[in-house]
Amino acid sequence: MITEQNEKARKQIEFVCTDDLVPQDHLLRIIDKAIDWSFIYDLVRDKYSPDQGRPSIDPVTLIKIPLIQYLYGIKSMRQTIKEIEVNVAFRWFLGLELYDKVPHFSTFGKNYSRRFEGTDLFEQIFQHILEECYRFKLVDPTEIFVDATHVKARANNKKMQRRIAQQEALFYEEMLRKEISSDRAAHGKKPLKNKDDDDQSSGSSGGHDKFEDYTDDVPLDGKTIKCSTTDPESGWFRKGEHKHVFAYGIETACDKNGWILGFDVNPGNEHDSRTFKGLYDKLQDIGMEKCVVDAGYKTPAIAKLLLDDGVKPVFPYKRPQTKEGFFKKYEYVYDEYNDCYI
Repeated sequence: MITEQNEKARKQIEFVCTDDLVPQDHLLRIIDKAIDWSFIYDLVRDKYSPDQGRPSIDPVTLIKIPLIQYLYGIKSMRQTIKEIEVNVAFRWFLGLELYDKVPHFSTFGKNYSRRFEGTDLFEQIFQHILEECYRFKLVDPTEIFVDATHVKARANNKKMQRRIAQQEALFYEEMLRKEISSDRAAHGKKPLKNKDDDDQSSGSSGGHDKFEDYTDDVPLDGKTIKCSTTDPESGWFRKGEHKHVFAYGIETACDKNGWILGFDVNPGNEHDSRTFKGLYDKLQDIGMEKCVVDAGYKTPAIAKLLLDDGVKPVFPYKRPQTKEGFFKKYEYVYDEYNDCYI
């Protein structure tokens, strides 16, 4: 028997409870049950006036909106707000009633630029949730997996300026200098002279300098890099045949269950082996026993850094990349008597 749709149901007035409209196994319901969001109020209390101005939007709601965006892969904040307007589960998660007005899509951006920019609010939220995972033994920090990915920056590729590439000091430079000095002293040689302070470069080739510090007076014989004028902190990224863009390199460390234990953001033109130390410093005290990385991190400096801290490095096999006309590493033999390679 055919059933015809009754349009009267669209205008039917009913008494409903929003909580009854969200399935018990819904992802947002599970997340909301696992996390006590009240800790956010203590983190942002100093960003609001206690007795002046209009009543603000709930800070927890502001934090939950971008969480919905990333959980469901919504591309823009404007589209996220449109989805919240018609999605009952989203409204329930944000604490909005069916007839409550959803905040404008620019609200989060304005609050971020006026209240939260320059703070580590989101990292504090991440650390708090991570500590809860530790407390309930959901995380196994003994084996850590580290990798990096590149994310395109919102910068116009045509709006750029060249500047002189400044040599970046490697994180193991001081350690290497001490070992060389001790070895020279053991052989009765004078220690190496330190470079002058004027010759040491404190800048980074990743574009951390402000745009006002750039100059068009670049020598023809000098090494230069491309820097964005709209997003100076990004780096010019190119890999293989991919399109050249300004991007950021995001390094993440996970356990074997996929829990993210730490992250670090760097300009896209900095190599993974150079930025590893910044991420590793955040993970030193979590009880790491093994560190699994890809071939981009397979350097003697990283291996020594891990071994000195009692961490077992796990590297993939990497074919020797010897230049044509030079001897390969396996062609050398160690002469123990003369303490040299031949």
